[in-house]
Amino acid sequence: MPLHHLRAGVIGTGFIGPVHIEALKRIGVQVNALCGSTRSAHALADQWGIPEVYGDYDVDALLASPNIDVVHITSPNKVHVDQAIAALKAGKHVVCEKPLGMNTRETARLVKAAERSDRVFAVNYMCRFFPAVLQMRAMVERGDLGRIMHVQGHFFQDWLMMETDYNWRLLASEGGKLRAVGDIGTHWIDAVGFILDAKAEEVFATLETFHKKRFRPKGEVQTFAKADPKKMVPYTVDTEDFASVLLRYGKADHGFADGVHANCAVSQVAAGWKCSLYLGIYGTKGSVQWEFQQPNEIIFGRRDEPNQILQRNTAGFAADIANFTDNPGGHPEGFPDSHKMHCRAVYEHIATQGKSPALFASAADGHYEVKVCEAVLKSSSTKRWAKV
Repeated sequence: MPLHHLRAGVIGTGFIGPVHIEALKRIGVQVNALCGSTRSAHALADQWGIPEVYGDYDVDALLASPNIDVVHITSPNKVHVDQAIAALKAGKHVVCEKPLGMNTRETARLVKAAERSDRVFAVNYMCRFFPAVLQMRAMVERGDLGRIMHVQGHFFQDWLMMETDYNWRLLASEGGKLRAVGDIGTHWIDAVGFILDAKAEEVFATLETFHKKRFRPKGEVQTFAKADPKKMVPYTVDTEDFASVLLRYGKADHGFADGVHANCAVSQVAAGWKCSLYLGIYGTKGSVQWEFQQPNEIIFGRRDEPNQILQRNTAGFAADIANFTDNPGGHPEGFPDSHKMHCRAVYEHIATQGKSPALFASAADGHYEVKVCEAVLKSSSTKRWAKV
């Protein structure tokens, strides 16, 4: 089945909803329906030429549409699980934003629902589909870096640096008890696990909330929107601004990444860093370093030879990722392209009835990331290593 024969519906009209819509349009998928608040849903539908609009968050009406094969869930975290289970029951394939749910009790229900269904279920850990991440995964699997010893890195942002910066993710009741780790830290953890082909088995974490009290607008605002301080009210913050996390990864099938140690710092109050996911992977033969904000390059480090900068779609950084890059070398691909490639992988898997590789994160992977978050919370409270 060609991809353009598949039809999508999107739940949610905030920052990430239009990102999904654009990615789907770019791979030729029809976006037939949109659900959200009445005003924003109609405005976004008009912008993108989407024919079916379900205002007042009428998810049931969208799921009942016969013109949708795949549902994209880009709504707040607290409704992911219920909406995803309802979509599976309606016979739809599902692409769900991360984190998969608020806690593992919820996400375990969803894993069972996905296992019982014959529909494809994907979680949008799109960092897997940066060509550099796929290239590093291939290098580790082949043993190009030797035995992997340790990994280090960070995910830094500054969009919540001020006490007047506000978004629903700041509230544990809306986004979950872990904010920085749950929202962006899990991208780092998933990318590293994907590259190593291994799971973190233990964590040791420290969390810090620098702004114990913040100010919020009287109504909701879009992600990254600026609010008027004169129209704000104080509230007590119940999620973290910063985390320092140590991780111990388990055995990998290829044998080059067994028992790897990793350390990651996560911050949403790091001035000057807009979206800096950085990771370095260090082996007995060499290392690789990659930065999300410079996505088309990998630094390949050696001890007794000159270091190399590998560039996407040039020698040493091409054959392993041929199906996940479209532009010639020197023509940058970045954040929107990773979503496009993620959607392409999911929709090809649907169209080929499971014959194409399932490199995307599954419901079980999403459940695991929530387990990591719960282990981080436990470790932070007990001041001890916690098993995932």
